[in-house]
Amino acid sequence: MGLCSCNPAPVEHAGENGAILTPAAPRTPRINGAAVFGVRPGSPFLFQVAATGERPMEFSATDLPEGLQLDAASGRITGRLEAAGRHVVTLRAANAHGVAERPLRIIVGQRIALTPPMGWNSWNIWSSSVSQEKVRNAADALVASGLRDHGWTYVNIDDGWQGVRGGEFNAIMPNAKFPDIAALSEHVHATGLKLGIYSTPWRTSFVGHLGSSADHADGSTDWLRAGTHNEHFKFKYPKHVSWMENYAWLKPLSQRAKEKSRGRITKTLRTFGKFSFVDADVRQWAAWGIDYLKYDWVPIDVAHTREMRQSLDATARDIVFTVSNNAPFAEAGQLAELANAWRTSGDVKDEWDDLSEIGFSRDRWARFSAPGSYNDPDMLLVGQVGWGQRRPTRLTPNEQYTQVSLWSLLAAPLLLGCDLEKLDPFTLGLLTNDEVLAINQDPLCKQATRVAHSGNAEVFAKVLEDGSWVVGLFNRGEKGRTVAVRWSDMRVEGAQLVRDLWRQQDLGRFPDRFEASVPPHGVVLVKVTPAR
Repeated sequence: MGLCSCNPAPVEHAGENGAILTPAAPRTPRINGAAVFGVRPGSPFLFQVAATGERPMEFSATDLPEGLQLDAASGRITGRLEAAGRHVVTLRAANAHGVAERPLRIIVGQRIALTPPMGWNSWNIWSSSVSQEKVRNAADALVASGLRDHGWTYVNIDDGWQGVRGGEFNAIMPNAKFPDIAALSEHVHATGLKLGIYSTPWRTSFVGHLGSSADHADGSTDWLRAGTHNEHFKFKYPKHVSWMENYAWLKPLSQRAKEKSRGRITKTLRTFGKFSFVDADVRQWAAWGIDYLKYDWVPIDVAHTREMRQSLDATARDIVFTVSNNAPFAEAGQLAELANAWRTSGDVKDEWDDLSEIGFSRDRWARFSAPGSYNDPDMLLVGQVGWGQRRPTRLTPNEQYTQVSLWSLLAAPLLLGCDLEKLDPFTLGLLTNDEVLAINQDPLCKQATRVAHSGNAEVFAKVLEDGSWVVGLFNRGEKGRTVAVRWSDMRVEGAQLVRDLWRQQDLGRFPDRFEASVPPHGVVLVKVTPAR
């Protein structure tokens, strides 16, 4: 099977006690992030060159196509490209300690998000208490912490921003917590980052804010007309039913009371209205400068996904389109043609059993992963989370290494849900390892699959664009053990060079197999290259 629990191997993982395995970035320049970028003809172009190293730093580019400009001080590339085509640009970053160069492929066509999106979402830390100030602070913290220099790009507003319909397009307007989304968008873009937003095809979202369909032709809904909302136009639940209880139906009520409440509230909250306002909402998002959409309902269906896709295609702005949650597997092929990412599960919790069950059971989805189309197992659960009541994640350090490693192997969108203003050194180490992040951003966008397993030991592997392999040696058990991979498990022949990606260290030449001592709930992540 390619695995053993024999004598301890010489290669060991040292992250179980919160050790920071990622080496500090050098003072010399290093260009990170995506090596390929997709844009539609005529759409606004915004690409931030992600580069670490001591500042000040000067950026330049050769063979930049006509229509694009690069700001030498910030490293931002902006402009428009009107014609479809392919361009190879050489990016350059220079400081007092040296120079770094790296090619960037720009693909002008109908596909965008040619590598998995990387960024932040407000839900896991702020829940429905999100506000414009909190999102702006998150954007500023993404820059100040240095995460932007490692390729983290999106700053996404989740549920809780919506007010009532109005404005030029009769679209959803923001509530009082978001006084000026256009100004927020301008601020985010000025930092080289991109802004995301949330909606649903239902009349109301999970939390109880306005959705993209309505009861009446003017865009109103019965619950708004009845005044059943608070000052932020959030549905007022009956006192005996919290929004979480309504969502999960776990409230300790009598069966009769439960059925009565369920029928009344579900009819109000989670159904499709007679009139669709998708086109109006999309036009408003484009006018605000939105770059990313999380479209949330359950179960995901092709018809509403296609409706949104068509509206997004009609705009002159590129908006990454993700659908959430619990995509039906039978419809995955159609969703892959319509959306850039689709949630393959419910919300992942910061509990090992939940993370392990979701993360290690995605193999059947692998064939749908491709540039611009990604299986999404939900957000990263590192750092300070809490869904409105901030607290440290319940995942151990080993479990956090496992999630970041596994999500990178799965070519999944990497969305943080933590408080970016409260990043500790351990969390920063998890999120700034450029060799690990490069596995997620590999242009081939292959999803890793299980190549061997035995008991609680798992080996996941995927091939990269350059022909090398990345292998994750995982231990799902409660005790440390040795985990091994044979090159034949990957149908690879000959001796291989092995590199520890978390430590960024070469481990040597191995003729036919590699093994490592892996702690409980931990991982050893290596890159395997032919030894020529």
